[in-house]
Amino acid sequence: MLTQNPLSHGRKIPESKKKLRWFVALSTLPLLGVITAFGLVPQSDLDLTSNMVAIEEITLPKVTVDESAAVSYWRNERVQRGDTVDELLRRLSIEDAFASSYLRKSTEAESFRKLSVGTEIQAETTASGGLLALRYLGDNSAQILIDKQDGAFHTKTLAAQLENRLFVRTGEIKTNLYAATDDAGMPEAAANQLNELFSGDIDFHHDLRRGDKFTVVYEMTYSNGALLHTGRIQAAEFINQGRTYRAVYFQKDAQHGDYYTPEGRSVHKAFLRSPIEFSRVSSRFSLSRFHPILNKWRSHKGVDFAAAMGTKVRVTADGIVSVVGKQGGYGNVIMVNHQGRYTTVYGHLSRFAKGLHKGQHVAQGEVIGNVGMTGLATGPHLHYEFKVNGQQHDPLRVALPDAKPIDSAYLAAFQPVANDFVARLNLLRNTNLARLD
Repeated sequence: MLTQNPLSHGRKIPESKKKLRWFVALSTLPLLGVITAFGLVPQSDLDLTSNMVAIEEITLPKVTVDESAAVSYWRNERVQRGDTVDELLRRLSIEDAFASSYLRKSTEAESFRKLSVGTEIQAETTASGGLLALRYLGDNSAQILIDKQDGAFHTKTLAAQLENRLFVRTGEIKTNLYAATDDAGMPEAAANQLNELFSGDIDFHHDLRRGDKFTVVYEMTYSNGALLHTGRIQAAEFINQGRTYRAVYFQKDAQHGDYYTPEGRSVHKAFLRSPIEFSRVSSRFSLSRFHPILNKWRSHKGVDFAAAMGTKVRVTADGIVSVVGKQGGYGNVIMVNHQGRYTTVYGHLSRFAKGLHKGQHVAQGEVIGNVGMTGLATGPHLHYEFKVNGQQHDPLRVALPDAKPIDSAYLAAFQPVANDFVARLNLLRNTNLARLD
């Protein structure tokens, strides 16, 4: 039997509370209706799509590679000392037994087996290392082509296709000329030309200063796209201690050409300043010098150029050989007369040029002997003297006579060439200054 609550038994609810309860109940009905309606709306009517993931295996079609249409690759290599055919092919990433056999045994490919050290070879190969073609320069700059046709290799010679390209290099002196040309990326042959070109005005042993600048326009010759050799300087400018020197090459005819200033004066002096291309002065011209062998003070009326034994000695101007042989402290010596009033002397030589004799005409820059240490000499060097009317002068300081200017008959043709290169040099100089700024 359930017990009853004695507090609620027989209790009567007042009328005002009944009305309040009815009011609360009625006001709650709309809310309950909304909630109920919301709960009963179908999902499709709310446009709520469900995400489903389907996994299915797809078989890809097989792709066949057409070797004939495959991409080919070009590689370059240079022949190294001791190379064999197979070693060279290995460096070219060629794995082709048929090509190796052809290059090693075929008489057609004999030139390939005789390539000199340093020769550049271009090879075209397939992705798998099969050889398609080889190219290299043979005799007379002709191009040799070995290619594969119808499954067999063939060798043929193509006529040389020479091309001259102009290059421009600028540099600044920090230590010496050759260090600056190396920094500028100039080939050694062009650097030697630059040295010779201005050697009549600039003593590259002593006149250079840090901050001197140069600009050079020179040719490079290519054969069938491969570099053949360094060509001639076409124009150059050298600023030494604030003074500007310029030179332009002018080809008068098929056989003759020379360098001139933009005004038509010859860049070359009648004499070279130095008989050795590049060396160190070990003893200067002096009226009082302590002789290292005689152990006494005496004049040294020449300049000693220290150089390695056998270094080539060039005659500094056109002339006639007056003495060639041994003579006292000079040892092996050559004397050359020039223009009737000048004489140059070359002493302590190790040997003379083959066939050189008294009365022989020699041209400026011609090699007449080699550096040695004969006579009174403590080490290999060249003793060089410069005489005017029989009197010695300092070879490094004496004023050298100019060479002959351009012939008046060529001035009309020369001037446009000179103006064109001067405009280029001006443009290059201004561009470089702008970069420095």
